[in-house]
Amino acid sequence: MKNIWSLLKNFFIFIFLFHVGWFLFFVFANFSDAVTIKDLKWKLILLIVVVIVLLLIYFFGFRKIPLIKKTIGLIWKIVFTCYIFFFLYFLYGMLFNPPITITQAVSILKADGLSRDYVSYDEMGSNIKLAVIASEDQLFPDHDGFDIKSIKLAMKYNKKHPGKPQRGASTISQQTAKNVFLFQGGGFLRKGPEVFITFTIETGWTKRTILERYLNVAEMGRGIYGVQAAAKKYFNKDARNLTRAEAAQIAACLPNPKLYSVKPLSNYVANRYDNIMRQMNNLEGDPDVQEIIR
Repeated sequence: MKNIWSLLKNFFIFIFLFHVGWFLFFVFANFSDAVTIKDLKWKLILLIVVVIVLLLIYFFGFRKIPLIKKTIGLIWKIVFTCYIFFFLYFLYGMLFNPPITITQAVSILKADGLSRDYVSYDEMGSNIKLAVIASEDQLFPDHDGFDIKSIKLAMKYNKKHPGKPQRGASTISQQTAKNVFLFQGGGFLRKGPEVFITFTIETGWTKRTILERYLNVAEMGRGIYGVQAAAKKYFNKDARNLTRAEAAQIAACLPNPKLYSVKPLSNYVANRYDNIMRQMNNLEGDPDVQEIIR
């Protein structure tokens, strides 16, 4: 039994080191021309340097001090254990929807309720898939998890307009990482792991799986999660039977589903869903889009 655990431990250490190394290579290779998001690279570089320096100090100076050795060992065990749980949950997510997400649990604790009905990808229908891609991430079939151009534009806008509502540039993949594995808010504390998880699911899950998880767990109204629950609540029908207009209305509420209501129809949703329908018409003929939504 001890030998089996030792083999498993060594296996996961290898996976962990390979995974982190591959992620760092991805970040430096893909974000190299993104001038306005070099901050992320420098933060990663600073973090790596700090970790290396601390490790050197530990190995050559403090390793023999029992308290420090015990503390470092405990920190490593916590980080390594968290990674194993994450990796296993990531594998679980290839095949199954999450039993519950942090956002859904918080919704219950806040007395917002939890209306949810997971459905398979085929049971969602093509209209809601197309509407969400048109609304949230039109380059979803093509990018590798991050829309660098949109990130640059959003950061440029936010820098010029500090007093106005901040623009986001999260892709469907990033939103899936946040909704399935993480939590709402949190700033860089959440954004850092989100980048790593987005890279991971884009590497290991198909685009259809990513979209399926997103459409099943995303909040689409106060306490309403997933397209099936939203379709039932707002239009008293299954998600696969949503019209293009109905799908566009649900997609229009996604930036802030607690504020932008579908029923009663908020001004924001009323003004936005026509544009989403036009974008749906523009995207529908794209073979890469068709490959995902069919």
